[in-house]
Amino acid sequence: MKQLIQSYRTGELGVFEVPAPGCPKRGALIETSASLVSAGTEKMLLELARKSLIGKARARPDLVRQVFDKMRREGVRNTLEKVFTKLDTPIPLGYSCAGRVLEVGEEVAGLAVGDRVACGGAGYANHGEINAVPRNLLVKIPDAVEDIEAAFVTVGAIALQGVRQAGPRLGEVVAVIGLGLIGQLTAQLLKANGCRVVGSDPDPDKRRQADQSGIDRVCAPEQLIEAAAELSRGHGVDATIVCASTASRQPVIDAGSITRAKGRVVVVGVVGLEVPRDLYYRKELDLRLSMSYGPGRYDPQYEEQGLDYPYPHVRWTEQRNFEAFLGLVADRKVNPRALVTHRFDFAEALSAYALLEGKSEQPYLGIVLIYGAGANGEAKRRRSLELRLIGAASDAVRIGCIGAGNFARAMLLPKLSRMAEVELRTLVTATGISARAAGAKFGFARIATDAEEVFGDETINTVLIATRHNSHGPLVARALAAGKHVFVEKPLCLTRAELEGIRAAAGGNGRSGCPQDGSGPAPRQPAGPADSAGPKASDRAPGAPGILMVGFNRRFSPFVRRIKQELGERPAALVYRVNAGVIPGDVWIQDRAIGGGRIIGEVCHFIDTCVYLAGSLPRTVQAACVRQPGAAIPDEDNVNILLGFENGSTAAIHYFAYGHGKVPKETLEVFADGFCAQLNDFRELTLYRQGARIERLKDRNQDKGFQGELEAFFHGVRTGLPPIPLESLCAVTAATFQVLEALRGNERVGE
Repeated sequence: MKQLIQSYRTGELGVFEVPAPGCPKRGALIETSASLVSAGTEKMLLELARKSLIGKARARPDLVRQVFDKMRREGVRNTLEKVFTKLDTPIPLGYSCAGRVLEVGEEVAGLAVGDRVACGGAGYANHGEINAVPRNLLVKIPDAVEDIEAAFVTVGAIALQGVRQAGPRLGEVVAVIGLGLIGQLTAQLLKANGCRVVGSDPDPDKRRQADQSGIDRVCAPEQLIEAAAELSRGHGVDATIVCASTASRQPVIDAGSITRAKGRVVVVGVVGLEVPRDLYYRKELDLRLSMSYGPGRYDPQYEEQGLDYPYPHVRWTEQRNFEAFLGLVADRKVNPRALVTHRFDFAEALSAYALLEGKSEQPYLGIVLIYGAGANGEAKRRRSLELRLIGAASDAVRIGCIGAGNFARAMLLPKLSRMAEVELRTLVTATGISARAAGAKFGFARIATDAEEVFGDETINTVLIATRHNSHGPLVARALAAGKHVFVEKPLCLTRAELEGIRAAAGGNGRSGCPQDGSGPAPRQPAGPADSAGPKASDRAPGAPGILMVGFNRRFSPFVRRIKQELGERPAALVYRVNAGVIPGDVWIQDRAIGGGRIIGEVCHFIDTCVYLAGSLPRTVQAACVRQPGAAIPDEDNVNILLGFENGSTAAIHYFAYGHGKVPKETLEVFADGFCAQLNDFRELTLYRQGARIERLKDRNQDKGFQGELEAFFHGVRTGLPPIPLESLCAVTAATFQVLEALRGNERVGE
């Protein structure tokens, strides 16, 4: 399939071939027939992407401050790698379209293949031949509404939500400042509501269009005060809806000037919000902001998971606004077709954006892209794409990667692409746009949106999994059952049932016979592909499970390995303090079903580091957390954990979300007979030995062991000897479950 994509780093725009998405369980697969180019939002994205790095920094000073804070904590090199990874993220353009259902998700009712639907949402209703759209972001199109009209559904919902915020009453006078697409639709909705409307815009073409739509008074901004006074008989308008797009605060000033005392001002567009207090105070104006399409917007449980709000309590959600807008179009109360100034075939989409960039002097308002329905149907739905020819199978580690989010693109894939012993075969991501961008950048031979492209490829001997946490367990078990070696980013899985399934799929591989049994450092320089010192991955019996590795990188940090080297086998007391920072409750990692929460998703790192240094598995687990009823984050995000190990060692892990960003994120202290070590944020290590001088080691950049873990894993792939035994991986994962059980039961677990 083809999709319109823009590079955020360079601003380059193009229509590219990408793999088609799969059908979401809580959504549908849609073949696009028409999509609307938003002259306001998309022009703003174009202009931002075209800016230089300095220009982008000036546009987002808040992000610049975050970058400097991260540099201070993590070092310049690590921070810049993450920044450039973000800049390399492609932008899918478009957020409003219409089309036909190709496939319906298994958890969706009320839809059928062939239904005409209108879709909304940035990142979902893209300018692309096929889109995967969640259930709450699509609605059926009434028979009386054409696809081109239905393609306006998102901007229509934005306008409708702004009108709802204004609360107009029959016969009131309402002003609309800014007569772009949203302003024009806002004026039409107000007229349908029985209001008298005065509209203002500096563009004479937009004023002319508004006048033809039947608005009572249309004027230039400098005439607005006079026009509003005349239409309201000197009282001032009852409400003003600001739909303009400008950095200036003048629209907000004008709105306050023309609105009557105790009237309403609603801001829909992106404008300067320095409110003139005296003007608004003396009139006691009600200033409101309108949140895009309506209730549900920016709520992942509503938009991604399909959880609806109760109808009696939230009458107008974004989906219900979609339906209401299309209903008004069907009844001919609103006429979006009158706003269409240009139509382009999707193949000529760049011509549409030439209008936005001012390369043509033609006036424009509504720009619609038209797609060839049914053309090359099977080719459109292909879920894989070859980027280059794949050579014959070799002794290299031949990788299929599933997932290419921010972490994988910043920390794992760059390192893999530079390793000579690794061959990057197939990259699988949820969307074709991310697969294409990451696949081309890191040199994969093939990209896909279906994990079976990896599991079913016999030439791939190793699978790297870097998806959201809830998919880890099933994907690991599936890969092991397919006879692949597996590297999975933490955590290993989210439930005990998944853990037992992984044990069974692993078939005992990694339970014994490994020189890296958790008590010694991994080899820094693994043997090359031609090394004959041990068995090769290709020597395994067909179908035999490969080795399993979890991305517990900290045990492979040079500083942590140095501590272990000094500590040896002595029992020790470990104190690990983590100033983790707050992750808001609506972020996916906090969702029990998707991310598992921070103890399973992140504290596993610190438990594993303690297991490595102790050289022993946990025997007991105790935990207590800060209890704060009504807090915005889970209590367990501020937790004290005490581990007792089989060899007599202990570890106290203090993990706190509440804290201060100036305090180092991670500090580790190790106490043993005649020895002490202090590690500060993986940038400074101090070693104290009885009868010997104090030794201090420093590193300007944090080395948390990402390179070391990959080298150790690939050494294990070639030799069949996993860097971390299966018992240890499972014990660490089980310990996170025990921490949660201890917190919920307020008791010690495991003895």
